[in-house]
Amino acid sequence: MKKRIMIVLSVLLMTSLVFAACSKPSSNQPGNNNNKGITTEGESSTPGDTGGNATQELRYNLHSEPPTLHPGLANDNVSGGVLNQIFEGLTTIGKSGKPEKAIAEQIDISDDQKLYTFKLRDAVWSNGDPVTAHDFEYAWKWVLDPANEAKYAYQLYYIDGAEQANTGKGSADSVGVKALDEKTLEVKLVNPTPFFLELTSFYTYLPINSKIAEANKTWADNAGDLYTSNGPFKLAEWAHNDKVILLKNDSYWDKGTVKLDKITMTIVNDENTVLGMFEKNELDWAGSPIGALPTDAIPSLRDSGKLHSQAAASTYFYKFNTTEKPFNNANIRKAFTYAIDRQSIIDNVTQGGQFPATAFVPPSIFTENSKGYFGDNAIDQAKEFLQKGLEELGYKDVSELPAITLSYNTSEGHQKIAQAIQDMWTKNLGVEVTLENSEWAVYIEKLHSLDYQVGRMGWIADFNDAINFLEMFRDKDGGNNDTGWENAQFKDLLAKSSTEKDAAKRAQLLQQAEAIFMDEMPVLPIYFYTNNWVVNDKLKDVFIDGLSNIYFKWAHFES
Repeated sequence: MKKRIMIVLSVLLMTSLVFAACSKPSSNQPGNNNNKGITTEGESSTPGDTGGNATQELRYNLHSEPPTLHPGLANDNVSGGVLNQIFEGLTTIGKSGKPEKAIAEQIDISDDQKLYTFKLRDAVWSNGDPVTAHDFEYAWKWVLDPANEAKYAYQLYYIDGAEQANTGKGSADSVGVKALDEKTLEVKLVNPTPFFLELTSFYTYLPINSKIAEANKTWADNAGDLYTSNGPFKLAEWAHNDKVILLKNDSYWDKGTVKLDKITMTIVNDENTVLGMFEKNELDWAGSPIGALPTDAIPSLRDSGKLHSQAAASTYFYKFNTTEKPFNNANIRKAFTYAIDRQSIIDNVTQGGQFPATAFVPPSIFTENSKGYFGDNAIDQAKEFLQKGLEELGYKDVSELPAITLSYNTSEGHQKIAQAIQDMWTKNLGVEVTLENSEWAVYIEKLHSLDYQVGRMGWIADFNDAINFLEMFRDKDGGNNDTGWENAQFKDLLAKSSTEKDAAKRAQLLQQAEAIFMDEMPVLPIYFYTNNWVVNDKLKDVFIDGLSNIYFKWAHFES
C-alpha cells in the first residue's frame, strides 16, 4: 500500500522529477509500506566507478519483502516498485509525468469516450513469446475473478461489466474487454473516464503471459523459467526476505533506451542499517520512495546538502476498525483524531516539513484541503467528543473502555510516530494504549481481516484524482477498505461523480463525499508526504513521478 506529499502547497504539489545531481535538501518520513552489493562478473565492484566505463549496476533497497510479484495481486508500493521495472502496460508514465504509449502503438477513442481500441506493437515476453491482446484480456479478467481475491479489482470497475463480474452478479464473458485479434484490444467503459490512460499504466492493468499462467497457477511465486515479463528488466533471482535481482531484458522492444545491466535490490527494513550501507558504498540509494531514512539523521543530511526531496500526492494516516467497540462509535473516533498534535509530530519526530493532514485527499488534488476539516491539536473538542461517545456506548468514564492497541508495521519511523501519539492519547484523553508491530506481510493481512483496532497506513495516489483516495472506502468489503465502514450517501455521491461530465460539478460531488467521510472519521489523517532520499552522485535519470512511482528505465551511471 502507499504514501505522499508536501511543504509548499500549490506550487510544489504535483511536481514530477527527473533526478539531477543537485536538488534542494529537505525532509523525511517513515518508509512506504503502506515497504550487499553483487557485482556483474568481470566488472568493477564499485557501481558508478569513474575509471573507464562506468559499471551499470544499481544497488537499491526495498525496505521489505514484496508480498507478491503477480501484477494482479499486488496492492502495495514495494511490490509495485519491482513490477514497474519488469512489466509494461498499454501505456506507461513518461519522463513528462504523463501517460505515453508503451505496448500500445496506437490508441483510438470513440467520440463518446467510452470505447478504446488499442493496437499493440510488436513486443515479446522475456522468454520470446509474443505479447498479445489476449494476454491483456486474460490478465484483467483474472483480476476480476472473485476466486482470485485481488484487492485491487475495483480499479477495473471503470470497464463495462467489470464490477458485476467481480461481485458474482455477472460473467467474465460480459466484461467489456476483448481481444479482436492478436494485436487489437477493445475496451468498453461504463462512463467517460478522463484518467483511463493513466490507469492502463498502473500495475493492476499490466498483462501477464496467458500461455504460462493458464498452465501454471504458481508462475509468479518465484524467479525461474515460468516467470516471464515484458518490461525493461527481467526477474533473475528472488531470494525471499533477502534480495531481488533484475537484469536488463534484451527482449524488450525499447531495449536501446535501457542503460543499466543489473539492479540488485536488498531487503533490509532497518533505516539505520540501510543508511549505513549507503555510507559504506554498499547501496546507491537510501530512502524514499520505497524506503525511509532514519529520522535522527535528517538534520545532518539536510545541513550537508545531501538530502533530496520531492512532493508526493500521498497521505499518512491511521485506520479504525469500525466493527468493534469502541471505534464503532463516530464520536470516539473523532476524539482520538482531534487529540493529536500533528505539527509537533512533524517538527519533532519526522522532522521533514510535511504538511499536517486534517483532510484525507491531498491538497495537490483538492486545493481547499490545505485548510482541512478540523483544527490540529483540538484538545477541548476531542474531550467533548470523547464524553459524547462514552455516553452513547454506555460507559461511565474512560476506565471502562476496552483495551486500546495501536498497530503498525515494523519501522523505526512508524514506531516513533506511534509512541508520540500513544503519549498524546494518554495525556489528552486519559486513555492507556498498547503498541503492537508486525512485519509487513503479517501486518497487512491483519488489517485485511479486521484483526486490529487502530492501524497505520499510507496511501500514494495511483492516479491524480480524488476518486482514487475515496473509492477504496465505497464498500465495507472492498479490497483496501480494512475499516468495515460503509455509508449509503457516500456511495451515492461517488456513483453520481462517475457519470458527471462537468469537471467542476464532479469535483463538488467528490468534495461532498469527502465531507461525509471526514465527519464519520473511519480514518485518522496525520500528514501529507514528501519523498526524501540520498543517492550516489554518479547515478542519473532515475525518474520519480508525482505519484511516487520510481522508474529505472532511463537510469545510468556517469563515468
